[in-house]
Amino acid sequence: MFDWEDLRHFLAVGRVGTLSGAARELKVDHATISRRLASLERDLQVRLVERLPRACRLTDVGSHVFTLAQALQDDAFAIERAVRASQSPLAGKVSLSVPPVLVASFLAQHLTEFRRRFPAIQLSVAGQAQQVSLSRREADIAVRLVRPTEAGSVVRKLGTMAFALYASRSYEALTHPERWEFVAYDARFEDMPQQKWLRSLAGKRAIACELSDINSHHAAVRAGAGVGGLPCFLGDADETLLRVADEEPSFARDIWLVVHRDLKSTGPVRAAMDFLVEVMKRNAAFNGASVRR
Repeated sequence: MFDWEDLRHFLAVGRVGTLSGAARELKVDHATISRRLASLERDLQVRLVERLPRACRLTDVGSHVFTLAQALQDDAFAIERAVRASQSPLAGKVSLSVPPVLVASFLAQHLTEFRRRFPAIQLSVAGQAQQVSLSRREADIAVRLVRPTEAGSVVRKLGTMAFALYASRSYEALTHPERWEFVAYDARFEDMPQQKWLRSLAGKRAIACELSDINSHHAAVRAGAGVGGLPCFLGDADETLLRVADEEPSFARDIWLVVHRDLKSTGPVRAAMDFLVEVMKRNAAFNGASVRR
């Protein structure tokens, strides 16, 4: 009989397509993935993966085993969710995956309040821009800026995050829009909605620098590096910044809350979800009031 852990590592290789990528996903080293894969192939006495120079490709039998193994894993996670859903006391750990800007500049300041209300619930918050799988228990709750479509999930709109242009009050070209230079994202994010919005406003004006995350944009704008597109809840709260006028309308992204349907009624998960909804509603910056139409 094969080892389930070997199968779990094989599934990661099948999903990601590389040994190194599977290692990052499972937070182990490359050698562990290779050893687990070899062990599974030895136990099953069949080649499951073709190891190419820069990728891994499933063999025909490997593809069939991957489909069966994925169903096994889904069933295992369903059992775990069912057990959690049956535990009604407001105690335990709830894991959240949230965009980094909402963790550092919004949610973190409410953690003390949550702890006072629910002292037996521990929130484990990961600042992640990428999608996570709720069915694979990579998180109990996810907050996203794109409406999630994962099967088996329940989705609710939390609010709207408005963006506007900001500059340091000491920015040298503050009163000369034709001389503005902009803080933008790098080429990996060209298809991101706020990058398209910012570049449309910048037009032919120069890009002063490119940074990969919104918190770095905030720091660069504060330092006077240029004009940046920031969430209004972040920019308006910073007294060193000024929201600068432009002929174009402001831009906004919807904020979505998603949870697996098997966990939505679990006491700790329900408490965390309701708290997120409440603190979002209390902040006017997330109710659309900051968007100039």
